[in-house]
Amino acid sequence: MLLRLRVSLPDRPGVLGQVARAFGVMGADILQVTVLERQAGRAVDDFTVFWPGLFEPGELRDRICVVPGVRVDGVWPTREAPGTNPDYDLLGHVAGEPERAVVTLVDAIPDVVSAEWAVVVDSGSGSVLHGSWQAPEEVPAADLTPLRASAVTRDGLHLACVPMDGAHLVVARSQGPPFHQAELDKISRLTGVVRALARSAAGREHASGAAGRSGCRSG
Repeated sequence: MLLRLRVSLPDRPGVLGQVARAFGVMGADILQVTVLERQAGRAVDDFTVFWPGLFEPGELRDRICVVPGVRVDGVWPTREAPGTNPDYDLLGHVAGEPERAVVTLVDAIPDVVSAEWAVVVDSGSGSVLHGSWQAPEEVPAADLTPLRASAVTRDGLHLACVPMDGAHLVVARSQGPPFHQAELDKISRLTGVVRALARSAAGREHASGAAGRSGCRSG
């Protein structure tokens, strides 16, 4: 299975090698390392590993933590296989079918940030406009109306909220750590690009329709 581990470690030479060796001893194959932040002498990295399941994921966490100064902030399953680039796929689908931009964004964004589900909520009524296939029938985040991108945790559920035009996108996961600022920024940027593509396509369609009507009148 594919696992994502968020690891906080001292930002000094040799520590990353020690962590890699600890993964190897446990039989985990490191597929990708993403640096989320580096500050105050520490780094926060996301490791994507192939885990053959010889032990429980919790034991993998415990073994990694034996490296001095290392802390594992979360271990959770991921569908984001290295090299698959789900964010590029998302934008490609939106460019091809801009009229389905919001639906495509909601359906695809959980895989982009290793989350479980997403919904887009009307900011006025609080009603769910569209939910991904794993979204619950009753969304506990329906009352969130963020004025800016934000990440919160409610009753053990980690939520990332990004405003849209008259609505807001909510991405959720119950496993793993809270959304990091780097993940929130990624969701915000992708949402912004998706909105821009949809508006651009709508503008072209409106201009084309107006030109067609003008042509009919002149004829």
